[in-house]
Amino acid sequence: MPYFSRRTKISFGVIAVIVLGFFWARLWNLNGYIPREFIDARLQGAMISQNIVNLSNQSTAELENINALDNANNFSQALELTEKVIQESRDIRSQAVELSDQVSKMTRALSAIKSFEARQAALEAISSRLALISRLINYSDYLNQLLGELQARFSGKPGAGDHRVAAIILQINGEVTAINSFNNQATQAMSRFDRIVNSR
Repeated sequence: MPYFSRRTKISFGVIAVIVLGFFWARLWNLNGYIPREFIDARLQGAMISQNIVNLSNQSTAELENINALDNANNFSQALELTEKVIQESRDIRSQAVELSDQVSKMTRALSAIKSFEARQAALEAISSRLALISRLINYSDYLNQLLGELQARFSGKPGAGDHRVAAIILQINGEVTAINSFNNQATQAMSRFDRIVNSR
């Protein structure tokens, strides 16, 4: 049986403590690196954003129908369908409020994230989510303008023309495209965030 001096045993003990300390610190770093509030808000925010994207994309086909009905001078059905889309947009806006709440939670938790690179990626995702919310507000405003224009055309108000309806629908579709784009940017930023965190 090998003989170890007391000094050698103490040295081994110190090394063991250092090694164990390193692994415990590493384990704590992996578990505590990202605040729980950030993780929960991130997951909730991603689900809400995707739902908003899905609902806004559905409106694209409905807007095409509205434009076709307007061109056919079928204003009553165009109005009815527009009111349906606006009701859907109200549901989307209520989800935008929830998304804003989740983004606020992510922002509050940013300072607790240790890695500068991870914080930057998270900040980019947050910025994209905020831009998405801003575009969603524009989307809802344009829908209300569309309803007003169709109501004016239906009532025979002077100055209400086909080109105006088509122009508003084009703007709405532009906002839907922007909503999709900002959601993709947020997703890409969080994917980069994950790569940074997992590489540590």
